[in-house]
Order: sequence, then C-alpha cells, then structure tokens
Amino acid sequence: MTRTFLLLIAAFSLLTTTAIRAQNVAPLPIPAPPGLAAKSYLLVDYHTGRVIAESNADMRLEPASLTKMMTAYIVSFQLTHSDLSPDDLVPVSHNAYKTIGSRSFLEPGSQVSVRDLMYGLVVQSGNDASVALAEHVGGSEEGFVTMMNEMAKRLGMADTNFVNATGLPAKDHYTTSRDMAKLAVAVIRDHPAHYRLYSVKEFTHNGIKQKNRNTLLLHDPTVDGIKTGHTEAAGYCLVASAKRGDMRLISVLMGARNEQQRGTESLRALNYGFRFYETLKIAEAKQKLGKVQVWGGQEDDVAMAVPTDHYVTLQSGQKTGLVPEFKMSSDVVAPVTAGQKLGVVSYKLNNKVVAELPIVALQAVERGGFFTRTADAFKRMLK
Repeated sequence: MTRTFLLLIAAFSLLTTTAIRAQNVAPLPIPAPPGLAAKSYLLVDYHTGRVIAESNADMRLEPASLTKMMTAYIVSFQLTHSDLSPDDLVPVSHNAYKTIGSRSFLEPGSQVSVRDLMYGLVVQSGNDASVALAEHVGGSEEGFVTMMNEMAKRLGMADTNFVNATGLPAKDHYTTSRDMAKLAVAVIRDHPAHYRLYSVKEFTHNGIKQKNRNTLLLHDPTVDGIKTGHTEAAGYCLVASAKRGDMRLISVLMGARNEQQRGTESLRALNYGFRFYETLKIAEAKQKLGKVQVWGGQEDDVAMAVPTDHYVTLQSGQKTGLVPEFKMSSDVVAPVTAGQKLGVVSYKLNNKVVAELPIVALQAVERGGFFTRTADAFKRMLK
C-alpha cells in the first residue's frame, strides 16, 4: 500500500467516529406531516435548511408583530457594527408614546436605554418600544423601514415588504412563512447573545410586569424562542424554535384562529420533526483528519480537513446507512497553499449523494530545495 492510501485509511477512521456503517436495511416509512390549522406553515431544520413540512409557505400574508423580529435584528446589527451601545439613552417621542396596540407603557419625554427598549420590544412586544428604537436608529420610522427592507434583500427574503417597524396593519406590509424562517435562522445565527432575549419569560418596565406571549416557553423546556404576532387581519402567528440534542428546528405558523391553536399546532409540528428526523454533524471545521503526502516540499506531508462544519438531516434510523467515499488528488506537489483543495468526501445514502465536501490543506507547504525536488521527482517516476 502507498503511504497516501494508508493516510486515507486513517482519515476514514477519524471521519467515522460516529460508528456510521453501511447497511441495506430500509427504515419504515414515516407518516405524512400533520395538517395544521393555519393559513400557512413551514417546518425547517436550522442547520441544514431542509424543509420537513410546509403548506402555502410562499403565500404573502400580514406578519403582525413577527415584524419585530426584523426590527430587533436591525438593532442587534447596529449594536454589533456601529457605535450604538446598549446603554445609550433613547428619548421617547410623543409619536412613539401614542402608538396603538401592545405597548411597554413608555412615558413621553422620558429616556430609556436601548437595552430596556430591546426587552420591551422582544418580550413585551411593545409597539411604542419598537417605534422609539426605529426613530433612534433610523432617524425616523420611515428611515428605519428602509433599513429593514434592505436587510430583507440581503437575507434573501424575496417575498417580504415592510412598511412599519411594528407590524400594525398597513397596505403592502407582507411576508411569507418561508421568509420568516430565513429571518429566524439569521436571528439565531448572527446575534446569539441577543437571541437569548427571546426566551425571557417576563419583563417589567415602569412598574408594569408583562409576560412573553410565546406560551411554548412555559410548556416545552426545549423551546427557546422566538416571536408571536396577532392582528385581526393576520390572525394568530408564531415563529418558534426548539433545540433537542444537536438538532434545532424552526416552525413558522401564520393565520391560526386563536392563541391556543397557534401554540398547540406549532408544538405538533416541532414534535413531528424531532420524532421522525435527526440532524447529524458529519464534518467539523478544520479538524485534522490525517495527512497526505507532498512531493518536492519542505515537509513530507500536509494535514487535511474539511473547511466548514456540515450537517445533514435524515429520516430517523438512516444514519447507519450513510457511507463516506473519498476521492483524493493522485499527486500533491509543492508548493501547497493553506486551504488548497486536495480532494472530496462524498456521503451516500442508498447510493445517492446527500453531501459532498471538499478536503483542503490545513497549512501551507513551501517548495523544497533542489536536491529534495530532484529526489522526489525520481521517486514519483518509479511510483
């Protein structure tokens, strides 16, 4: 056996530490996803983006207070990428104070920190807090809405248009379940510290305690977010996320008939996904998998890895049939750059490729001296 082949065997062993082995045992068919009482819904795996269940996921609907997910995302973005600080004091305008609907009971003319306004926005769903933040960050609510729609484009929310920062009914203010799922993924992925706000069960401002309207936080300890919404036109809406083990699912439900129904139906969707599917981490970023021989280099070999974490979502019980297959470059010749592609590993299930990942060099290898290159060239010729 050649040295390269032996190194690949070592890499194979490391990649299969989860005891993945080929079997021809087909899992039992799973039941169809539950039909949920809502105008639109979507159930998606956070890590892989795999859609597990959906109905009318691209139907344009009013988002109600789901809008505040984008309002909070913009504020989080500015806190990360500008000089905005959680301790900044925001003057509460009369315009913010008189905003109708759910509120944090802000006093006009008072000054409230960005931090407390974010709690008011996310936990209490305060429309007044939402407008106060929009005016402070965007100069006006209209200016802030421009930022919201620009961010929606960046996140690939092609069927969304915001008119205000609150979700109060307005012409041409719409989104879809699919776009809300994209936003939920971004909220969790891009600002994890701020995402923790969505699991806070209650918040008190101005002496008034209000509970988070996401009742799933009380009924299921694996649920850690994210946002409810309700208007007469939109019905009852809920974007929920739960994490069980290494698997995180996001459900979006829009247009339920009442508060109890949106919670019950969302939990049905989540339970279905966790019961019949599993997420498997098949690759960890830059974890050394082994080494590959390098010809004509200052080093005899180079460590290899996959460049990013990678997950797959499978039907429960299928992971034992997942088979990795390596295809490596026949000869690796110096110089080698860090990140240079050395080959690929394909994961197959029932002879169908479910993931294909590049294998790259973990570090650079410079060209060796004249005698090293000459000797290696002779060895390659004999090989």
